[in-house]
Amino acid sequence: MQKRTLGKNGLEVSALGLGCMGMSFGLGPAKDKTEMIALIRAAVERGVTFFDTAEVYGPFVNEELVGEALAPFKGQVAIATKFGFKTGAAGAPPAGLDSRPAHIKEVAEASLKRLKLEVIDLFYQHRVDPAVPIEDVAGAVKDLIKEGKVRHFGLSEAGTKIIRRAHAVQAVAALQSEYSLFWREPEASIIPTLEELGIGFVPFSPLGRGFLTGKIDEKTTFDKTDIRSTLPRFTVEARKANQAVVDLLGRIAARRNATPAQVALAWLLAQKPWIVPIPGTTKLSRLEENLGAAKLELKEEDLRDIGEASAKIQIQGARYSEAMQKLVNR
Repeated sequence: MQKRTLGKNGLEVSALGLGCMGMSFGLGPAKDKTEMIALIRAAVERGVTFFDTAEVYGPFVNEELVGEALAPFKGQVAIATKFGFKTGAAGAPPAGLDSRPAHIKEVAEASLKRLKLEVIDLFYQHRVDPAVPIEDVAGAVKDLIKEGKVRHFGLSEAGTKIIRRAHAVQAVAALQSEYSLFWREPEASIIPTLEELGIGFVPFSPLGRGFLTGKIDEKTTFDKTDIRSTLPRFTVEARKANQAVVDLLGRIAARRNATPAQVALAWLLAQKPWIVPIPGTTKLSRLEENLGAAKLELKEEDLRDIGEASAKIQIQGARYSEAMQKLVNR
């Protein structure tokens, strides 16, 4: 597996990471813990060195899963986790935002224990908290870095002004936000800002929450615990309309003896050398399929064809509900 560097302070990780959220939370019922530990360790065996979790996934249980799975590999892998929500009991939804410096430090201590770590490799603010100046947030993480409890600072779903203000206080190693052929908004101003400042980009949902794999169509049903059951982009009508982008990926995939998912991930990897997608999965076959994208080098004609064809496709449906959208790109 090739390596890539996030930020200017040398956070080197595998070109593809593994998003672990769906193993415990958000995409239907939690999966069997023993099976998910085996899957995470299989990823390590195949060269993955970058794993993504958060205290709010569950809450808490996903960090515990990742911590147990990766305990034998200390020093060999990088674990990213996140702060910024008010969390209640395990299984309860978050009760708003909380990025007060004192809370950030409490979360860091608790996450270290659940992850079985002495230091968190990458500590993201999960969502921008309008009640707390970003300078105070960056300052709190800077303190944690000085104390040796955190190595690198990250932001998630932040806008360019927030990114600049945070970076002026403590170097931001990476921004995590949604980016794929299903959601290209970051190309307008986020990616140029990251390039200017030397900040890495970690796209979550790089396969459009599974849609770009070609395995979801208008007949697919989602469990009530699956976030996609509430998203405008996943209504039956939207899925029918958006099939065009999957068909595009299928055409390129046939040309390159690959799968639509592999083409979608290879396209992301080809955009910038400091982009590290974190596709999630709960199946070994899908893990191996996704990792195959790191070996798929799209040719100029492929990238040109994807660019020209995708520019003509109008993706239907908002990516978030109105309530969820209020938490992003502040």
